[in-house]
Amino acid sequence: MAYPITSILTGAGMALAAAPGQGGVVASSDAGFVVQASVDVAAAPDAAYALLAEPGRWWNSAHTYSGDARNMVLEAKAGGCFCETLLDKSGKGASGSIEHARVIYAAPGQRLRLSGALGPLQSEAVTGVLDFAITAAPGGSRVTLTYSVGGYMRGGLAPIAPMVDKVLVEQLDGYKRAADSKG
Repeated sequence: MAYPITSILTGAGMALAAAPGQGGVVASSDAGFVVQASVDVAAAPDAAYALLAEPGRWWNSAHTYSGDARNMVLEAKAGGCFCETLLDKSGKGASGSIEHARVIYAAPGQRLRLSGALGPLQSEAVTGVLDFAITAAPGGSRVTLTYSVGGYMRGGLAPIAPMVDKVLVEQLDGYKRAADSKG
C-alpha cells in the first residue's frame, strides 16, 4: 500500500538556511553515530517539556509517513508512544499506524528520552536513543537533542549521519519556532 511517504530523511541533503539550531555529528563509524543539536527557547523548562509532547505543532510534515505532522502524537511517560496515524486512501479515516519511538525516560521539565530507529533507519538492524535534555537558560530554556544510533545498516551508518543531523536540526528549529511563538 502506498502512502505519500516523505520520510524523516526526505530532502535531508538540502542545506538549511540560517537555522537557529546548532547541530553536528559528534561521532560516527560504520557501526553507529551520535548527532547533537541545541536551541534556546523563550519557554520555562516545564513548558518546553510539555511542547515536546506536541510534535504536531513543531515536527515538519515533510518528514512524516502520512504527510501531516498533525497525525503524530507523543505520550510523554515511560512506555508512551511517539506514533503516527496513517490515513486511508480517502485521507479521512485511519488505516494504520507507525511507532517512531517509545518513551524510556520522562522527567517533566528536565529530560525526555525515547528509544527508536527513526525514518528509514527503522527498516535496518539498528536502534537509536533520542534524548532531549532541558536546562534553564536566560530568558527560558536550552533544549539539547542527542540521537545515538548503533547496529548494522547496509552500506554502514557513517554516510547517513550528516543527513540525520540536518533533519533533526530542522525538527529542533521547528520546535524553537513553536516555543517562541506568541500564538
